Amino acid sequence: MRTNMRTRTIFHTVLLLALAGGLSSAHALTQEELVARIQAAGYSQVSDIKSTAEGTTAKAVKNGKEVRLVVDSSGQIKEQK
Repeated sequence: MRTNMRTRTIFHTVLLLALAGGLSSAHALTQEELVARIQAAGYSQVSDIKSTAEGTTAKAVKNGKEVRLVVDSSGQIKEQK
């Protein structure tokens, strides 16, 4: 089970790096920078970061409510409906 979680973490990191590679260098964020940006916007417990066609998605908590976020290539953070 531990190996599966490690593999999953590595996979997500590779996906995030692949996404960052596709962005201009001015907008490329590391996973730590992405989490910091989300936290600076008032969210906590950032998890489940994934690269998708619409941007990078993540789960987070704001005002005690779990939300799903998408961060687009310009760095805009939006809650998914």
